Parts: sequence; structure tokens; C-alpha cells
Amino acid sequence: MINIPMDSNGPDMDAVEAAVKDDPSVKGIWCVPKYSNPSGVTYSDSVTERLAAMPVAADDFRVIWDNAYAAHHLGGGPATVKNLLQACKDAGNPDRVLMFGSTSKMTLAGAGVAMMAASKTNIDDAKAKVFFSTIGPDKINQLRHVRFFGDLDGLAAHMDKHAAIIAPKFKAVNEALERRLGGKGIATWTKPDGGYFVSVDVLDGCAAEVVRLAGEAGVTLTSAGATFPYGKDPGDRNIRIAPTMPSVKEIESAMEIFCTCVEWAAVNKLKDDQTD
Repeated sequence: MINIPMDSNGPDMDAVEAAVKDDPSVKGIWCVPKYSNPSGVTYSDSVTERLAAMPVAADDFRVIWDNAYAAHHLGGGPATVKNLLQACKDAGNPDRVLMFGSTSKMTLAGAGVAMMAASKTNIDDAKAKVFFSTIGPDKINQLRHVRFFGDLDGLAAHMDKHAAIIAPKFKAVNEALERRLGGKGIATWTKPDGGYFVSVDVLDGCAAEVVRLAGEAGVTLTSAGATFPYGKDPGDRNIRIAPTMPSVKEIESAMEIFCTCVEWAAVNKLKDDQTD
């Protein structure tokens, strides 16, 4: 797997294009285009168009378009993302994308209804493979979901209820970060409009230490660099915060510990730098 930097528009497309242009061993790119994990960024139209049209060395190159958070907003309604399947058709690359989604983060995790959109060539290929793994879909579960949601308006209303539950948790995370770390130059973070994560960048070389210190204080965090290929963040600076499960009070307490650990790790890092 290849490390590709991310920015406010999505993946660094200059880096993506350089990686795929001349190397046929690079077979695809996996994307979470809306409320991306971990940053919460929604891909810009320009990124989508470049993914559709970029030259690639591998004839069977695919963009895996994993729209896992399609309706998972935090109160402002779901963001929009350009239709990559149509963009690929318009660019003359109709077979380039496999688009996925599911209701597993809407109803029950691991028990939702999954879906795929692709060209006829790719759908036929997938159906031929699925034929050998299952005799058919879980039609009872499909019916259960249809009856539960009713229609797209019902799905939207349900996700508004999700937002009402988790938006205060994201607010608590941001308020703690702003109050404790704002203006100190030792951390930056995202303020997503949807999804499940807040991405925090601390000083280079400090992420693993922050996670270790927090663990000793009783706060379990996702491993430093967990979202990078092979779990290795080259800068050792990224920490993903997932605030959806704990209560607001638990988050408030945990964030006080987290911010203290960020400060402590930064002080030690700066002292070591001065000594060197």
C-alpha cells in the first residue's frame, strides 16, 4: 500500500497520478469520498473528475468508492459528492469504478443491506463471483429495512435522529480541543460536518507517546497511525478520535486527559529538541 497525503479536498491528486501513471502493479485506490475516515473531508468535484480521467498504467485499475458515510451528517444535512460512476463514463473510463454503500451504520452494524454500483461489465463480473459464494441475498433482511425506512425521506429522518445523538459528542471534543490546545501551536484538528471521526495532528514524533500516556491515565485511544498503510504514520503525528459511543460527560473527562497528554508530550519533545 502507498501512502498518499490528504488535504481539505481529499487525496493529493498530484501524488495519486504520479503513483498510477507508469506502474502497472498499482491496481487501485480505496476511497471514502464523503466524511472521509479519519479527516471527515468530502472529496471535491475536481478530485472526483481527476480520479475518473487520470492516465493509469494498469488496464484493470479500479477506484473502490466506499461511500460508507453517505447520509451520516452531524446536523447540517448530508454533504454532496460528485457521481464518480458518471464522471468515469464521461471520461471514457466506464469500468474504472466500483461504488459501494450499506446501511450497516444506519441500522445494525454488520446486519445492514449492502449495495454496489458499477458498469455492466463490472456488475456481470461481480455476479459471476457472488454466484459461487451465496445462493441469494437475505430477502427477509431486505424487507425488514424497506419496512423500517419506508422511503428515502424515512431514511433521512432516521439519520437526523443519529445526528441529534452524536453531534453533541463531536461538539464536546471540539470545545475541549479549542479551549485546551487552541493557539498553542502543538496540535491541529478537523471539525467535520459528518462521519464518525475527528482527526488530530500533534507535533511530529509525538502521536504514539500521547496514546501511551492517555492509556496509562485510563483513556483508550485508537493506535497512533491506525489509518495509515500498515498502521505506520511516517510523521508519527496523527491520532483518530472516535467519539460516537461514550456519553458526553465521559467524552468531556476523556478529552481533559487527552489534551493534557498532548501538552505533556509536546513539552518533552520541545525540550529534547532544544537539548539536541
